[in-house]
Amino acid sequence: MRLVTTLPQDDLAQVPAVARGAEAAGYDGVVTSENRNDPFLALGVAAVNTTRLTLCTGIAIAFARSPMVVASMSWDLQTASRGRFVLGLGSQVRAHNENRFSVPWSPPAPRLREYVEALRAIWRCWEKGEKLDHRGPHYKFTLMTPNFTPTSTHQPMVPVTIAAVGPGMLRVAGEVCDGVRLHGFCTRKYMEDVVLRELRAGMMKSGRSRERFEISGGGFVATGADEAAVAAMVEWVRYRVAFYASTPAYWPVLEVHGLGELGRKLNVMSKAGQWDTMAREISDDVVRLFAAVGTHEDLAREIERRFGGISDTVGLSGGYGTRQDAPPDLVQDIRRIPSAFTGYATEW
Repeated sequence: MRLVTTLPQDDLAQVPAVARGAEAAGYDGVVTSENRNDPFLALGVAAVNTTRLTLCTGIAIAFARSPMVVASMSWDLQTASRGRFVLGLGSQVRAHNENRFSVPWSPPAPRLREYVEALRAIWRCWEKGEKLDHRGPHYKFTLMTPNFTPTSTHQPMVPVTIAAVGPGMLRVAGEVCDGVRLHGFCTRKYMEDVVLRELRAGMMKSGRSRERFEISGGGFVATGADEAAVAAMVEWVRYRVAFYASTPAYWPVLEVHGLGELGRKLNVMSKAGQWDTMAREISDDVVRLFAAVGTHEDLAREIERRFGGISDTVGLSGGYGTRQDAPPDLVQDIRRIPSAFTGYATEW
């Protein structure tokens, strides 16, 4: 199993030391998110301060950016990292697209499918000299002159992974992407009953093999050196579970466990602005549905119980802007957990 950690995004001056430390500790990669800060900048700093780590946006919000803009940023990061960049994209929900980013909304699964296809058309134009001629229902790219064509990365094509929760997006991930980034708001039962079924359906449609497709995440990890540290992380997870459970887009996960009424109650509370009290509705049993919980001594066993046989990559995060630093022996114990993924099929 691959193990990743987060980078500081609010202070780029910290990135070199953190990235080098993660590499020295044996982590496989570092990830960024798009919450309070840009997801690409910190990876650029990490790219020129490391030699082995994969560098992944987990995730960048797709529809707020033109595929051409994302193609260019990805190209530069792939070049700077000598082939270690992984592009993780997500659609976000309708309200954020329309009201936070002021971009029009349309059904996200077919639109994100076309987004990925457009990225690859642009990259093949740049790398292979193919004529740029992408024409779809959402995007049109037909103009590329030598003045705007970057030089070759001399690397494989950038792997593209997408965030997915519902069946439609999971099928898109399995059919056209190099991996899926499962949300933290996910349970093992949902992965077994829904995620794997829909991913397989997508893979069968395009002939992709499971060994070349990465399943990342699928829950939270609450850990620490002692029980007090674990308890503090459990409370952070409890808050996150309450936050996501209040959003209708995530209710299919709750429904698998017969918890639909919990989601509806939290939705009402969120609309009333009761953010500080919503976490009280999340019991310890519900927290453990969504998280691997344990001290450093117990964590490898808990991660294997919670994620083993499904997820190829898990991440340690202490919340926005913080990390859960794991001792080197724990890093290696987690990395010894078997997984199916052997590498991306990103040859040109």
